[in-house]
Amino acid sequence: MPELDIQMSIEDEGWPEEPALLALTQQVFAAAADYLVREEDQPFPKMPAEVSLVFTDDASIRAINAEWRGMDKPTNVLSFPAFPLEPGGMPGPMLGDIVIARQTVEREAVDLDKSFDDHLTHLLVHGFLHLFGYDHMEKDEAEEMEALETRILAGLGLSDPYAGQDPIV
Repeated sequence: MPELDIQMSIEDEGWPEEPALLALTQQVFAAAADYLVREEDQPFPKMPAEVSLVFTDDASIRAINAEWRGMDKPTNVLSFPAFPLEPGGMPGPMLGDIVIARQTVEREAVDLDKSFDDHLTHLLVHGFLHLFGYDHMEKDEAEEMEALETRILAGLGLSDPYAGQDPIV
């Protein structure tokens, strides 16, 4: 199983305590990395690859979203790969950054009738896949990424978050 060096910053008081977030993140990333290696032949560096996580609020993610994507609104998760990577390519020692907004995750979890942890797990998988070059800008990319997310989440005991929906592009 690939080793990861998870760096975490909690910038909003409403998030669970750091040990709980770290344990969840380690479990989710381990499952995702193991799946990618086993089923997608994804290579990993020999040394632990670093992932930076920022658990923040809607105001902060809105500012980041406006600056980097030109969208002046909060979003649930943003991913910033350290280096451009195609799925299946060899990542560098730094995978990249994932930023998640608590209030959006809470709202969406309620709207989707899911627990906060289950929705956060989905968003962690989603953000992690972006660091490996997966995207959802085109329909075929979205279908591939959503299928990967669904299979990884199934391995974690969670249902298909996209059941009954068209691919998100």
